[in-house]
Amino acid sequence: MVRHRVGIVIPALNESATISNVVRAAQSYGLPIVVDDGSTDDTAGLAAEAGAVVVSHEQNRGYDEALNSGFRKAAESDCEIIITLDADGQHNPDLIAGFIEKIDAGADMVVGIRDHFQRLGEHLFARYTNYRFGIKDPLSGIKAYRSSLYKSLGHFDSYGSIGTELMIYAARNTYKVDQLSFKVMDRQGQSRFGQTLQGNYKIFRALFLAMG
Repeated sequence: MVRHRVGIVIPALNESATISNVVRAAQSYGLPIVVDDGSTDDTAGLAAEAGAVVVSHEQNRGYDEALNSGFRKAAESDCEIIITLDADGQHNPDLIAGFIEKIDAGADMVVGIRDHFQRLGEHLFARYTNYRFGIKDPLSGIKAYRSSLYKSLGHFDSYGSIGTELMIYAARNTYKVDQLSFKVMDRQGQSRFGQTLQGNYKIFRALFLAMG
């Protein structure tokens, strides 16, 4: 298999409006790995056409399972750095360069810090991780990891952590965690967390488990 230094994992559910542009921009920095999580539109076909490696789930398994599949594919591709990126256009792919620079400077993980949060649960989760670990935005969808960190834990997610389990593992085990602020772009399509009540429930559940 061809070796790629940077794997860019992009979980996607019905993102046909944005996926092509996201993939084309991301591939300037590494190997785009799109995990089509049971889409009913042409997300998978458009992603492949734009140049991504596509991992397909026949049925929707959720955000964390999509990331689990993407991380496994990145590890199989022998990537040294794994970066997560949203498919809905909220993350400018040009941000990837800054995350790579921080890993190259010695960080084991880099957490993106959004310029605003949308839900009460996000604020509370951020207060906990900032107090406990100095991490200001645990639920940011753009993060970078050394693959050695991922391999040390042995998985990305095991309990539906909304992308936070590996981050908390890193913080608790003296890995070097850096952060990078960025401006969120306008979303195209619906949030992966669902409506406000449903989204807050998922966040509160992940926070409770993270505190255990």
